[in-house]
Amino acid sequence: MIGSRGAAHFHLSSLSKIRGLKVEVMAVASQKMENASIFAGKFSIPDAYDDYRRILDRKDIDVVDLCIPTDLHETFSIDAAEAGKHVICEKPLTGYFGKERKEEHVGLVVTKETMLKEALQGCDRVAQAVKKNRVKFMYAENWVYAPPVLKLKRLIEASGGTILEIRAEQGHSGSLAAYSRKWKTSGGGALMRLGSHPVGGALHLKHFEGVLKYGKPIRPKSVTAEIGHHTKIESFIKEKEKYVASQWEDVEDWGVMVLHFEDGSTATVFASDTVLGGVRNVLNIYLSNAVVHVNINPHDVLQVYAPAPHVFGQEYLVEKLETKGGWNFPSPDDDWMKGFPQELEDFVDAILFDREPVSGIDLARDVVETIYAGYVSAEKGQRVDLNRGG
Repeated sequence: MIGSRGAAHFHLSSLSKIRGLKVEVMAVASQKMENASIFAGKFSIPDAYDDYRRILDRKDIDVVDLCIPTDLHETFSIDAAEAGKHVICEKPLTGYFGKERKEEHVGLVVTKETMLKEALQGCDRVAQAVKKNRVKFMYAENWVYAPPVLKLKRLIEASGGTILEIRAEQGHSGSLAAYSRKWKTSGGGALMRLGSHPVGGALHLKHFEGVLKYGKPIRPKSVTAEIGHHTKIESFIKEKEKYVASQWEDVEDWGVMVLHFEDGSTATVFASDTVLGGVRNVLNIYLSNAVVHVNINPHDVLQVYAPAPHVFGQEYLVEKLETKGGWNFPSPDDDWMKGFPQELEDFVDAILFDREPVSGIDLARDVVETIYAGYVSAEKGQRVDLNRGG
């Protein structure tokens, strides 16, 4: 495990359910030795390091799990592949991490078209390293593995209907991670960090439908997008108490994309860092002969009420929740509902049985291409065609 923060906790909590005969976690590396040691102690991991290369040097380690900021994904993935390690990488795969602007009066110095080109070059460098060293790349897109989405796929297959429209959303009250506030470390704002989930889900479903119907994926053809900076609204700035994150520097806190697929269908994706009430992971599918609403979060399998926030103490209710007071909708097993254990088990089995994971390098690249094409669209104010040839 490389990384010791939020995503690493999600992954290790899920891996704990399949450790033993299938997988053992041998070491963790973090930028600070103190963090690595605390993490290792919590999850009973034998060794802790403050240099990830110590993990790459070990012959008894087969796979590295990268739970690190996005701007490190490319370098660490390539280093791991060159060391002969299989790679699990958190989303999104990579992006453009240069500065977007210089001084305000100079204006844009890097166009979104240039960012798209450089981001795809980064994706291709990872893909080449993986292929050259004959290791597997596993893209940690948990939406693909969420039980409601797996059921949705079975319903699509059973119905035989055509996916006419997808509406997908991820939103919450904003990341508190410092890296998320700057383009040079996050590679984008809400559309990139949050939108990668619903975009990945939509791309995966149309891929699945295409293989069922035609023996090949249905690919996105073009993208239309808009972005916004809602926390820069004057009246919001003047509010004394802020309930959503507002420290964004040069990244958007809201975005919407329309993906136009080659069969004529569409997917509309919303991503927002200004949504109160806990994380929203929602996927609505409109088929020619059915409708399926997927509510990964929130859902009402469990409803609780507390007259004051302290009533439930430190008990976890749901991710990104502002208050435990009033009515809430906790998930009995949040990791399971979001697909984390299923995701990690597929990755482990892909290595053990020498097969490709359900979520791999192709989906990772497609997500980056689609979202950055969205940034180009927002900048130009027009629909942008995708260059399938790279």
